[in-house]
Amino acid sequence: MSANIIKIMQEEDDSERQNQPEARSENTENSPENGTVSNENNESTNDNSGNSESTNDNSGNNDSMNDSLDNSESMNGNLENDESMNDSSDNSESMNGNSESAETYFGTLQVNVTTAGYLKPIEGATVQIVFTGDPAEPPQTTLTDESGQTPMITLVTPPLSYSMTPREYQPYSLYTIRVSAPGYIPIEISGIEIFPGQTAIQNVSMDDEGATSEDFETIVLPANTLYASYPPKIPEDEIKTVSETGEIVLSRVVIPEYIIVHDGPPSDRNANNYYVRYTDYIKNVASSEIYATWPDATLRANILAIQSFTLNRVYTEWYRNQGFDFTITSSTAYDHKWNYGQTIYQSISQIVDELFTNFLSRPNVRQPILTQYCDGRQVTCDGWMSQWGSKYLGDRGYSAIEILRYYYGSDIYINTAEEVSGVPASWPRVTLTVGSSGSKVRQIQEELNAISRSYPAIPRVTADGIYGSQTQNAVRKFQSIFGLPVTGDIDYSTWYKISAIYVATTRIAELR
Repeated sequence: MSANIIKIMQEEDDSERQNQPEARSENTENSPENGTVSNENNESTNDNSGNSESTNDNSGNNDSMNDSLDNSESMNGNLENDESMNDSSDNSESMNGNSESAETYFGTLQVNVTTAGYLKPIEGATVQIVFTGDPAEPPQTTLTDESGQTPMITLVTPPLSYSMTPREYQPYSLYTIRVSAPGYIPIEISGIEIFPGQTAIQNVSMDDEGATSEDFETIVLPANTLYASYPPKIPEDEIKTVSETGEIVLSRVVIPEYIIVHDGPPSDRNANNYYVRYTDYIKNVASSEIYATWPDATLRANILAIQSFTLNRVYTEWYRNQGFDFTITSSTAYDHKWNYGQTIYQSISQIVDELFTNFLSRPNVRQPILTQYCDGRQVTCDGWMSQWGSKYLGDRGYSAIEILRYYYGSDIYINTAEEVSGVPASWPRVTLTVGSSGSKVRQIQEELNAISRSYPAIPRVTADGIYGSQTQNAVRKFQSIFGLPVTGDIDYSTWYKISAIYVATTRIAELR
């Protein structure tokens, strides 16, 4: 049987690049990218009035995002003298291999190996890691544990400064992994980007259907959109005209369990469609389009923009109303850059788990705002968020909502969807911890016991509705396996992650 080759090219199809409109220009004399923001043009960011009520609408877990702008001193200063915002030659000594590059920087990689659909861990899979910059270097080899995970693997990276300003130096090191397990088709994934100080998670889904010794799957990951060249976004109206038809209930915003990603431009009828969990899609796009090393507030602002854009596509049924059978595309000219097999960064993953029900709204507008953006260097875009500009604002201490209002206006606010699809029950709006009791605790105990059938490292608990040390230990192990902060408490993120994994593992059990 011929090898099953899956290649994701670094460049979009040439046909997609043709007839693209020129990128819209912005006033670079007064912008974060240029290192200056005057008070006159920062009026929208300093707006404290009129929107506090709507900003906290449906807040749930939103308090930290819709933070008050009363203490916005950092937004009133001239950014002219901030070294972090001026990528000039004055600061180029460390870039050119002197003091900084003499140091050694490291990132970490963990590989998670499961059966197709990421539903059951594969214990004892062999994972080889090869540094792409030196293929002759002997590979590191390790095995997966009963949860299908390798240990954290420490890998050499470029200096942190390479990802702090745009430059010609590649800000990450590249690695290739080869994964094999008896009875499964081996997989090679190349182009895994490792950043200094960041934990990269590489999920590997192995197929055992009809596997033979000749089968081999190859995935080639493209470069981050900030480093490589991709088609610029075609401008669209941020608010769409919608009809009252279709499968999505237009009276409210619902977080979908899955979306269908068309891996190419809309016109490419031969491109594959992939069913992707909504949260996995957001993590994939954010990991493909921004650097995980950026400030927390910058990551949050960009993730919120990605989520709002995506939910606008869902809410308006944008492509379905044009006769297509997918939700969104992987083309940067139309939507976001999504990559099959993309490496996910833990810092990004944890933020998405916290914010995934949020989107951006304007007063008296029902649908999520189609928040468009550009990188701010290769492409500039007046009236949209600049990714590099948002990084510089994050350096200055701007919060996520302050960054978003700087670009999209003072009336934009963070909203929360009323419903999450595909989960047994909504979060009880209170963190469950030792001493908690009741039906919600019992529900979680039962779900953890069901998950432990696939992930035996999670200890089984007595489903008595009492949150004791036994339940706390099971929650800690679950959080450790699935990349959540290990607290032993069931907060918002942990509740929905347990629900999602429970649904996935019980579905596969029902199919057997």
